[in-house]
Amino acid sequence: MRPIAFAALLSALIAPAALAQPPIVPCLGGTVFEDSNGNGRRDPGERGVAGQRVSDGETIVRSDAEGRYALPPRDRASQFLIKPAGYRLAPRRDSGLPDYWLNISLSPAPPLKYGGMPKAEPTCRDYALVPEKRSDADDLRVLVFADPQTKSETDIDYYRREIVEPIGRQFSGVHPAELGLSLGDITHDDLSLYPKLNAVTASLGIPWLHAPGNHDLDFDAARDEDSLLSYRHVYGPDTYAWEESQANFVVFDDVVYQPGRKPDYIGGLRPDQFAFLESYLASADKRRLLVLATHIPLFDAAPGQESFRHADRERLFGLLRDFPHVLVLSAHSHNQRHVFHDASVGWKGARPLHEYNVGAACGAFWSGIKNVDGIPDSTMSDGTPNGYARLRVKADARYELSWYPAKTRIAPFAQTAAGNAKYGMDGYTPQAGQRDVIENRVMNRYMSLYAPRTLRRGSYPIRGVFANVFMGRDDSRVEYRLDDGDWKPMKRVDQPDPALLGENARDDEATSLRSYDRAAVAKPSAHLWNAPLPTDAAAGEHAIEVRVFDAWQGEQRLRTSYRLLEAAP
Repeated sequence: MRPIAFAALLSALIAPAALAQPPIVPCLGGTVFEDSNGNGRRDPGERGVAGQRVSDGETIVRSDAEGRYALPPRDRASQFLIKPAGYRLAPRRDSGLPDYWLNISLSPAPPLKYGGMPKAEPTCRDYALVPEKRSDADDLRVLVFADPQTKSETDIDYYRREIVEPIGRQFSGVHPAELGLSLGDITHDDLSLYPKLNAVTASLGIPWLHAPGNHDLDFDAARDEDSLLSYRHVYGPDTYAWEESQANFVVFDDVVYQPGRKPDYIGGLRPDQFAFLESYLASADKRRLLVLATHIPLFDAAPGQESFRHADRERLFGLLRDFPHVLVLSAHSHNQRHVFHDASVGWKGARPLHEYNVGAACGAFWSGIKNVDGIPDSTMSDGTPNGYARLRVKADARYELSWYPAKTRIAPFAQTAAGNAKYGMDGYTPQAGQRDVIENRVMNRYMSLYAPRTLRRGSYPIRGVFANVFMGRDDSRVEYRLDDGDWKPMKRVDQPDPALLGENARDDEATSLRSYDRAAVAKPSAHLWNAPLPTDAAAGEHAIEVRVFDAWQGEQRLRTSYRLLEAAP
């Protein structure tokens, strides 16, 4: 038989079988390479990097000896590179965010108000890694924002002037950190604000990672699986890992959307997230600090209220129990507190698991009396001023945490370096004319003090000084002294901050609106201390000094005073 006729016959014989097979979907793949010149393209001579992990949020694959990887496409998945320690990514996306992900949408997504995830066919995706020049022995500095929660462009302007720009000014062009984290509620339901908000955050010039919050959901989605499509179109994966020489970060969505139910969301994790966590943690370096960054806290909001599904928390605790260095960063509460999980809630690790529930950048949702710059006071319901946190990680996995109140929350009790030192305000330069909203409260970075201005000499000593220690923990040592006398312990009390109670009373008494939104309703604070003020001393002014022994920042002090006046019946 002639060759052409044989080929035709063979083709005819195999064609029906071929047509009977399901269509072959090509693997999504690419190369992870070392970008020696940082231009984001693979140029001749730039080698592939072996052993790098790429994931779709459930499965993790590794690149081969040539840096090549293959990952079958999964509909509406966000593929991402787990950035390895010792490298940075190049280049950035147009939004200014790090470029480590690719969305895949094989079928039309449900129609959503904010656009959802547009259809995107699988394509090859290369990832460029630029060798990091920093020493592994250097500390890692991380900026941590919780709940920027902007409702409008006006709020974005508050965020820019109150939070972001002061950081840039303070560091005078030097990078303020190596990494940034935002812990959800990036906006307040209006997802169209993402581009303008991201432009402000990206101005800090460092890689910035995001976790979604309950106000980042597509509330018109019919199910949880589709509730972050608009968010993921902008930010990529909702659950992923990122590694630095000092710490591994796992950022994850823990908001389970429950449309049609009350409440319409609860804290928890999906099966695909557990699959990713199990795979990632199986080979994670236990010598590094493991940081979990999420939105809804792992602890219950109130006794008997399951705000994070206990079964999911128990399973997560099981994955973490053998890691000796773990820190959980959460948000959502618009308060600030430290929680140490122990056996009473199912934690079985060698020592309690530390969760830092970070105060909000927007504080009490950008509410309260405006200052001379037109920015609302926005003190949170536990008396903590709005602001942001910093995390510093050592090479041996030790870490330090600090809270930075928004700069305009610090009242100008002194305008000199010596005065700033006296009041514990080193490094602050208050603007001329700026005043604290509550006149008998003094504040520095670490605490605020509230005391009566005057007391009658000889009256029953029931009035005292309150110290709101912003980073206070149950075991914090807080002491006071009067007129430079002996130091005495203060007692932690479970009650609202009296300064904020005063603001609530002034809002109630006002015959017209004092602000666009009233101050937050004061609630019991987890970090408030009290001590009595004696009335049997000589008439006149008496100094009050409080010192706090911060677990990470050392001893910090702040002073105020009160006056004893003579009076007759």
